[in-house]
Amino acid sequence: MGEPAEVTNGQPMTETTYFILLSLVPGPSHGYAIMKDVHHLSQARVVLSTGTLYGALKRLLELGWIARTDDPAAGENGRERKAYRLTQLGQVALDGEIERLNGLLVAAGQRLVGKPDGLQTNPPPG
Repeated sequence: MGEPAEVTNGQPMTETTYFILLSLVPGPSHGYAIMKDVHHLSQARVVLSTGTLYGALKRLLELGWIARTDDPAAGENGRERKAYRLTQLGQVALDGEIERLNGLLVAAGQRLVGKPDGLQTNPPPG
C-alpha cells in the first residue's frame, strides 16, 4: 500500500470527503446517519443533500476508500439499507489528510507565536 500522498495524489481532500470518512471511523453507517454525523462533526458547516452524499459515496466506493457492508440496524425495522464502512485504503487517505492538516496548524502556530493580536503583520515601511 502506498504512502498517504500517493493515495490522494498529493491533493487535499474536500471537507465533504474528509467528514464522510471521519464519520465512518467508529464503524459502518447508512446514508442518513452519515449525513447527520457530517452535519454534527462539521459544526453545521457541511450540509449534505441526498444527491451530494450519494455522489460522494459513489466516488469513494470507486476509489476503494469505502465499501458497502451489511447495515448493523437492518433487521430492526425489516427495511434493507445500504451501509458503508471505511476500508484500509480509506483509513490511509484519512490519516494522510489529518497529517497534512496538522502540518498546517504547526506552521501557523510557529508563525503566530509572540504576536499579541494573533495575526502576522508586516513592519510599516520606512
